[in-house]
Amino acid sequence: MNNINLIKRNISNYDKKLLIIGVFHGDEPQGEYFINSYLSSAKAPSKNLLYFIPRLNNSSKRTNKNDVDLNRNFPTKNWIKSDLGDYFGGVEPNSEIETKFLVDLLNKNNFNAIITIHSPYKVINYDGPAEEISKEIQKFLGYKITNDIGYPTPGSFGTYCGVERKIPTVTIEIDEEEDLEELNLKFNKLFNFLENEY
Repeated sequence: MNNINLIKRNISNYDKKLLIIGVFHGDEPQGEYFINSYLSSAKAPSKNLLYFIPRLNNSSKRTNKNDVDLNRNFPTKNWIKSDLGDYFGGVEPNSEIETKFLVDLLNKNNFNAIITIHSPYKVINYDGPAEEISKEIQKFLGYKITNDIGYPTPGSFGTYCGVERKIPTVTIEIDEEEDLEELNLKFNKLFNFLENEY
């Protein structure tokens, strides 16, 4: 059984509910570091309820333990069965524990926005009605904003949440060349903004 740590920040009366996910791909570990760093020192939220998943994928490679790219395994209209490799979307959509976990979480919650942290393209990529929150994120990171990552992503989380379920969904592709601690400070400020101001 794959243990996925879901952290819900307690606030009784909240305005918005957001979900933040780190380490979709096991070889992109920075999101877990940013999330854990923030949670270790953050004060109680004052405005919004945030759910954090520091590490979705417990593998150390891009794919999960079953060699499935989780970001190609969602039950979207454009899911396709692909060959084994780094972008293998599974034998069928929603076949993986991690994917099932997120689909179930989405079925039980109405999130106002979802953010995932990837690398290395230094871009804010959004799906669905997420241009507004993308512009807020840009203020902290300075990355360009795009709604097209530049290549096909059948069965992607962004398509499933943003395009098909109309939940504002943002993929932050961090700059791997930037100093990790400087980036961590930016994410700390971003998470604080999302909890207390957005």
